[in-house]
Amino acid sequence: MRAINESLALARHISIFLNEYAPLHKTSSACTLKSYHDAMSLYLGYLETAKGICPEKLKGECFCAENIEDWLVWLMNARSCSPGTCNNRLASLRAFLKYLGKKDAAYLYLSQAASQIDRKKTGAKRVTGMSKEAITALLTAPDTTTRTGRRDVALMSVMYSAATRIDEILSMKVEHLRLDAPKPFITVLGKGTKIRSLYLTPNAVAHLRAYLKEFHGDSPNMSSYVFFSRNDGPLGKMSQAAVNKQLRKHALTAHAQCSSVPLDIHAHQIRHAKASHWLEDGMNIVQISFLLGHAQLQTTMIYLDITTEQEEKALATLETENEKSLSKKWHNDSGGLSDFCGVRQMKR
Repeated sequence: MRAINESLALARHISIFLNEYAPLHKTSSACTLKSYHDAMSLYLGYLETAKGICPEKLKGECFCAENIEDWLVWLMNARSCSPGTCNNRLASLRAFLKYLGKKDAAYLYLSQAASQIDRKKTGAKRVTGMSKEAITALLTAPDTTTRTGRRDVALMSVMYSAATRIDEILSMKVEHLRLDAPKPFITVLGKGTKIRSLYLTPNAVAHLRAYLKEFHGDSPNMSSYVFFSRNDGPLGKMSQAAVNKQLRKHALTAHAQCSSVPLDIHAHQIRHAKASHWLEDGMNIVQISFLLGHAQLQTTMIYLDITTEQEEKALATLETENEKSLSKKWHNDSGGLSDFCGVRQMKR
């Protein structure tokens, strides 16, 4: 009876963490919340398939460091996950165990043990750069005689003009636009719920105005997503997968005009390109860091792959300027560990 009570309590903690605590107290990022769900789905799937843990056998020891380390190996071998992905999964599981320890001191040891697990070694990721010519070719690739083509030009123009993260631009609503201001700008919610106001180029403003009139009408709902899902309508956010699909389509057209346009393009390359172009145009590194929403200047240095010589030059420029609700799914009779905890099942 005690074991069953512990299983129910743990299932409840998992469900509350994923569905209530994390969205309210940890993050508002849909990507981070999805990462929490994915990690728990994979961990429970691992316990069930590799360790033979059924719902009534779920207990604190299931989250011991040895099991977590075995899980990381399983992710790499059985799921072909990269070291970086494994580290993200580990971070998500650690977040849950930290929460669990706060709610029940009897489980504090699990969080402490998990914090000692070594992260997988990863090589430095470099984003493929794009020249101004490549960006121009990409922005002129969509067929603007079509409705979708006009939408894509507006989307890419805003992404490049403001150097936003893809989730920031897709989470943007009509109420976040200030196109009638003397200097038109948008407001985005970045990592750590930090708000940034970003000015737009006249070209981006023109495309965005035309897009709004065509897709949202003369009296748009201020709560509508600016770039919305074709299936769900203005109150449904357009997916990142849909954006990247369109980008690759336009890259194929643009590549014929400019061979430096990468055929495997993804949205983040547009952000990286704009940051690089700002640097080329003489903007100092602190301004770029602020516009990108980086918390640390060093992050921007690494992000742009700035050499020591460039760093000294950038900082010298700066110096000169300075001188101037609970889910009930956990309680069901399906028999599966994921269903028992209210977590979507791991994909096979």
